[in-house]
Amino acid sequence: MDFGLTTFALAIVAGLLSTLSPCVLPLIPILIGSAVLAHRLGPFALAAGLGLSFALVGTLLASVGVAVGLEQAALRNLGAGIMLLFGAILLTPALQARFAAAATGVSNAGQRLLDRITPEGLWGQFSVGLVLGVVWSPCVGPTLGGAIALASQGEHLVQVGAVMALFGLGAALPLVVLGGVSRPAMQRLRGRLLAVGHHGKTVLGGLFLLLGALILSGLDKQFEAWVLQHAPQWLVELTVSI
Repeated sequence: MDFGLTTFALAIVAGLLSTLSPCVLPLIPILIGSAVLAHRLGPFALAAGLGLSFALVGTLLASVGVAVGLEQAALRNLGAGIMLLFGAILLTPALQARFAAAATGVSNAGQRLLDRITPEGLWGQFSVGLVLGVVWSPCVGPTLGGAIALASQGEHLVQVGAVMALFGLGAALPLVVLGGVSRPAMQRLRGRLLAVGHHGKTVLGGLFLLLGALILSGLDKQFEAWVLQHAPQWLVELTVSI
């Protein structure tokens, strides 16, 4: 699968929606307040750690198929199936709750590790961000899993890493943006951001279902060919260079 701007845009949106989840967003004011007390650039260090955590874990998992020697066709179908699964989870609150319950053990292990970290200075906040990727895994699992399935469609490690890096960037952006606003403004924005996260997950789930179905049917190749035929030349050169 040749990645285009749509693929990379989906990765960023999935990352954004991960941080805007109902079980994550309410904690952000507390985390940012602690980060600011640790260092004036603490929120940026926290965001960098979180983004890197998601990117590294996602790249590692998305590359497993290549590492064990799965053929590209089998890897495509497996990734498409996983994409369909997480698309269904994103569209079904009951499935999201079951997924979160199943991943509680991972979250608890991350929380124990987080309790051992001294959140002082830039390095401390960066370390907190790294571990938060594990602690939040039950909540952000459907969006992270969908992004990993999307990244697994890449034909080489650079594509896989690019998708997961953009996911990490998307997850880090709300921390950076909210770190620059006052606490009252953050509280006023909370309701709107939660609504965006809720509706965005529904849309993203539908897109994952559609993309998974296209890949399994082989129609994604025809769609890519149509896009390349009608897209501006500068856009084609940009997307095929990655």
